[in-house]
Amino acid sequence: MNSLNLDSKKTALVIIDLQNAIVGMNTAPHPAAQIVENSKKLAEAFRANGAPVVYVRVDLNDLLKFPVDEPHNMGDKPIPAVASEIAASAGFQPNDILITKRHWGAFAGTDLEQQLKSRGVDTVVLTGISSNVGVESTARQGTGFGFAFVVVEDACSAQDADQHRFAFEKTFPRLARVRKTDEVIAALA
Repeated sequence: MNSLNLDSKKTALVIIDLQNAIVGMNTAPHPAAQIVENSKKLAEAFRANGAPVVYVRVDLNDLLKFPVDEPHNMGDKPIPAVASEIAASAGFQPNDILITKRHWGAFAGTDLEQQLKSRGVDTVVLTGISSNVGVESTARQGTGFGFAFVVVEDACSAQDADQHRFAFEKTFPRLARVRKTDEVIAALA
């Protein structure tokens, strides 16, 4: 594994789906509270170094629906708007960027690419829930736009440990550099 050096003028933190409905789920191998805490710790370090912090959420009442074999079952009634809001514990600040997506990845159908490129960002540090869904989809889409990625293993989790393990052992090492929270913070300094 190569050492990690991050230029805070060209690096952004993108935090995936730390919203009320999702941080309330059971996650593995790391509990959602740990993902929130590590993401918040990273956000504080990025802000202190003048680097952009982006929070991404999905509007659960405006989610794109496709014919699939295993659809999400969210019922027929509207979901309370508070379910789609960033959890207060996640540490969103007024100067942070908020992106609302309609499906798994944060780039498709949003202005995330423009937000990052207009700030000179070429490297994205990713955290969030779920490792194999929103985080992975965002990394896959973003590499197509020319961004380099660092995915923070102890600031991501999935609905089960096998999904997380597969993403971090088989997928992310081919798309990104995989590091821990403290390694990313040290690389910013």
